[in-house]
Amino acid sequence: MLTAKEVQSILQVDRSTVYRMAEDGRLPAIKVGKQWRFPAHQIQQQFELASPTTSYSTYPVAQTAVADGDKLVALLPLECVQLIQNSFADLLGVMLVITDMNGRPITQPSHTCGLFEVINQIPDEVEKCIDGWHTLAHTIDLTPRFSPSHLGLLCSRAMIRVGSELKGMVVAGCIAPENWPPTGAELVEMAQAIGVEPAQLAPHLDDVIYLDEAGQRQVLASLQRLATIVAHIVNERLTLVNRLEQIAGLAMLS
Repeated sequence: MLTAKEVQSILQVDRSTVYRMAEDGRLPAIKVGKQWRFPAHQIQQQFELASPTTSYSTYPVAQTAVADGDKLVALLPLECVQLIQNSFADLLGVMLVITDMNGRPITQPSHTCGLFEVINQIPDEVEKCIDGWHTLAHTIDLTPRFSPSHLGLLCSRAMIRVGSELKGMVVAGCIAPENWPPTGAELVEMAQAIGVEPAQLAPHLDDVIYLDEAGQRQVLASLQRLATIVAHIVNERLTLVNRLEQIAGLAMLS
């Protein structure tokens, strides 16, 4: 069992945030007398994904997001939202991921394609994807529409609004554009930009997501629905947390 001080050190947050997260269920915890204690193995399982890595398969949460209670990840029931995202991704047949406004993934990408998985193993390519998502997050146009990623595949996003603020977005990707796959010269150029041999990419060029025009329209419409669902969950959770804090404040006064 960990003490609040030890959890504070792991998460790099102040002590009051640890207590609030224990009170509202964001941290697995039990109360021993007047002291909170935290099961070490559960804390490790829940937050071992908080440290940046080089693989999306173990990269759903950025530690900087966990450290700030105002960030999207601090307000989300991640397991629940991951299941909802997985269901949307399977139904639509596209890769989906939820990110913060810096483009950092909060959930694990769902329904990824083979080319994405290969690229994901190449040093620095993860950060290039995140940079691209960061650019998407700060594009002025709030209407979901497709644009090419740095690999040439299509991606789109819908914004997650909490109150009057944009807190994150739902990103769809791995979708082949009309002129896919790349020509021989385009493949060589892509491989050079990534820093690999064309032969490493060639077998996976067709392992992407092909959608007709109707399928693309459905993805764009569903992206906003998913973003709205996530925003609703966050708003409800935020309301609950605020009520719990008010109750705790009244209890301290009494």
